[in-house]
Amino acid sequence: MARRTAQRAAIRQVLEDAARPLSPTEILRDAQRLVPRLGLTTVYRTVNALVDERWLAPVELPGEAARYELAGKAHHHHFRCRVCDSVFDAPGCVRGLDVLVPRGFVAEAHALVIYGTCTACSRSLQPAQELVEHATQA
Repeated sequence: MARRTAQRAAIRQVLEDAARPLSPTEILRDAQRLVPRLGLTTVYRTVNALVDERWLAPVELPGEAARYELAGKAHHHHFRCRVCDSVFDAPGCVRGLDVLVPRGFVAEAHALVIYGTCTACSRSLQPAQELVEHATQA
């Protein structure tokens, strides 16, 4: 059984409060607000222990390091912002994926990642987009 430390409690609190999967560096950044001397090695060690305990689940995106979210969530997919690199839960699932499976094959699982721009980044990019549109119209 893992010891209860301020570092472990801070990491768990950050993950519980997160409304989205977090990378180890995001966990570190947020947990350092609670425990300023927390290090990345401790984050990795704690995250690995929490995955082993099945309290956390890794979120694997193609070509990227894993992020982590609370285990036990209902089936869902993920949205990755191309501007800030944040990953968000996309609840639910697309129906009818079975039509994509080649004849005679048996699908066992699937993962879907949607790429785009999150709300915060869309808002910050909007004035710049309006300037570009205005300049091209002139």
